[in-house]
Amino acid sequence: MPFARAFGLLLGFVADRVVGDPRRFHPVAGFGRAATALEPRMYADRRVRGAWFTLALVGSATALGAVGECLTRRRPLARILLVAAATWATLGGRSLAAEAAEVARLLEDGDLPGAREQVTHLVGRDPRDLGPDEIARATVESVAENTSDAVVAPLLAGALCGAPGLLAYRAANTLDAMVGHHSPRYERFGWSSARLDDAANLGPARVAGLLAAVTAPVVGGRTRDALRAWRRDARRHPSPNAGVVEAAFAGALGVTLGGRNVYAGRVEDRARLGTGPGPAVPDV
Repeated sequence: MPFARAFGLLLGFVADRVVGDPRRFHPVAGFGRAATALEPRMYADRRVRGAWFTLALVGSATALGAVGECLTRRRPLARILLVAAATWATLGGRSLAAEAAEVARLLEDGDLPGAREQVTHLVGRDPRDLGPDEIARATVESVAENTSDAVVAPLLAGALCGAPGLLAYRAANTLDAMVGHHSPRYERFGWSSARLDDAANLGPARVAGLLAAVTAPVVGGRTRDALRAWRRDARRHPSPNAGVVEAAFAGALGVTLGGRNVYAGRVEDRARLGTGPGPAVPDV
């Protein structure tokens, strides 16, 4: 039912823009709680155990979507509502924009402690020593990456695979955020979750980068500057996907992203993306 899928995606997108995420009982939060409960039962400091963990959770989410589509196979209205609900549950555009706007407001009001606290809703870096410019940079980088992860990628997954694709993508992306990072506990156990998320975002990140370039004039930038920054700088980023969208955003805004980040005592010096000054509040 291509029409039902398309209309469901549109309704879900509108619901995210109008309603946003619920404060309580969010389906993604429920998935996260299930993953947290399952992890101690499956954990071992081995890649193969992490792969089974990833397969169990992503497979369950995919199966849930597939069952829903089977039950609505001959019911177009029910299929529309199914896809709309799955789309709304997996998108995060309104929340992303609201969190970033709140950071900008706090910076404009001169509330540096408040802005430091607020930016932790968007990034995992240590905010204690961040000044206004570094908070603005962190926010722009997060908005860039999450525009791909929380908007473009889910919509593409839904367009290609319907409700199973939507739920599978959000499950993979959520697991990457939970266990797919470098730490003594998750270096091996979270490897498969991280790699699956990388694979799932290879296409969407490039679509998001292209969209950022095309819409650069909306923020006073130039499409060719965004494309130039993408071609020149994206490969310098440690992520094969975040580098694309962050470089495209940097070029569109005419700013430089990247630099020194601190994560729980671990320091990373990221390559510079784009040219120009660092981001300021208006760039957020």
